[in-house]
Amino acid sequence: MVLVKIHKKDGRILAAVCDTELLGQQLEENSIFLDLANDFYKGDEKTDIEAGDIIRNSDHINLVGEKSVALGVHEGLIDEHHIKKVKGVPFAHAVVVHD
Repeated sequence: MVLVKIHKKDGRILAAVCDTELLGQQLEENSIFLDLANDFYKGDEKTDIEAGDIIRNSDHINLVGEKSVALGVHEGLIDEHHIKKVKGVPFAHAVVVHD
């Protein structure tokens, strides 16, 4: 299970996906700061199948945590070379292009 929060603006959908156990944390290393304590990632628990459907149909995705990033890789939306880490926690962002 992962947490998924959907943000909509101007007809675009951004899905913020976070591993459940990371919610509420603030991760900082060098010039990277991830705030998982604010409302941006406070979404609903979803199964991998549900979350996969959501991120495939989103325009932008923000993924934080082992499970969330692995889901993005599994769905073919994240290339493993574009995964970054802060305090050992993987994260990735992508723009999803729909045909």
